[in-house]
Amino acid sequence: MQQNAPKGMAEEPTARQQDVLNSVLRLLVEEGEKLTMTAVARRANCSKETLYKWFGDRDGLLAETVRFQASSVRARTYDRQHLDAGSLRDSLESFGANWLRVISSETSIALNRVAVAHALSGRSNLGSIVLANGRFAIGDRLKPLLEAGRELGLLDFDDVEAAFRTFFGLMGRDVQIRLLLGDRLEMTEAEIAGDAARATQQFLALYGAKHPPASAGT
Repeated sequence: MQQNAPKGMAEEPTARQQDVLNSVLRLLVEEGEKLTMTAVARRANCSKETLYKWFGDRDGLLAETVRFQASSVRARTYDRQHLDAGSLRDSLESFGANWLRVISSETSIALNRVAVAHALSGRSNLGSIVLANGRFAIGDRLKPLLEAGRELGLLDFDDVEAAFRTFFGLMGRDVQIRLLLGDRLEMTEAEIAGDAARATQQFLALYGAKHPPASAGT
């Protein structure tokens, strides 16, 4: 389940808070798990007191950073009453491309490496924070689209979680693990768009309704 924003934060960070979170992401790339509140305050040109007021502590700051990083991965806005095979495909491709852009960014790679290290050592709950605000929150954003497609007869599946995991696997393939292990995999916009289109086509081959109703999208 996605964790709520820290007490000093609104649901959506202000422009100044976004500046701070971007500073955290840059520091994670440069310093990895050595990141401190002092370093963030210095880089973001704000006081540590302000950081503690907004984010609570270092874990709260990292949790909001994860939330902020994952916030761009959303399904394209769609009109459920006019959802058809074409708009469903476009929304899935858009979602997948956004996700691939995020996971292939150097900031996301650095953040996930720190989370894995902390999960193995038990030093913090950053691993569970990344799961809650990353993978699980992303699933919560896509599942309503999948369920709408099923209700309209465009998709055919029994378990929405299983369908999402299939989509997630087809879209990500081995990209994330290769990047985490240091493979210098170049993800151009053209490659991302091609991967997203290919994964969507494969997903629809598995879960697309064989005979979608003519009334879908009307």
